[in-house]
Amino acid sequence: MKTSAVTIRLDPQLKELLDDVCRHTGQSRSEVVRDALRRQLTLRLFEEAHRWTVPFAEAKGVDTDEDVFKLLS
Repeated sequence: MKTSAVTIRLDPQLKELLDDVCRHTGQSRSEVVRDALRRQLTLRLFEEAHRWTVPFAEAKGVDTDEDVFKLLS
């Protein structure tokens, strides 16, 4: 898989935290940053999908997790 480089700027505290995680896990900075970015982007996509579907669910009377569970079980 072809990759490309992206440059980011970190404040000293965030860089130190990143380096601590790398030392603790044995992963490279790139691996940790890729994983964090992947998680953050996935979370954003989930949140966007949630915002988009809530009005449809509410229109059908689905307001809680329990309502969803009842529909699916």
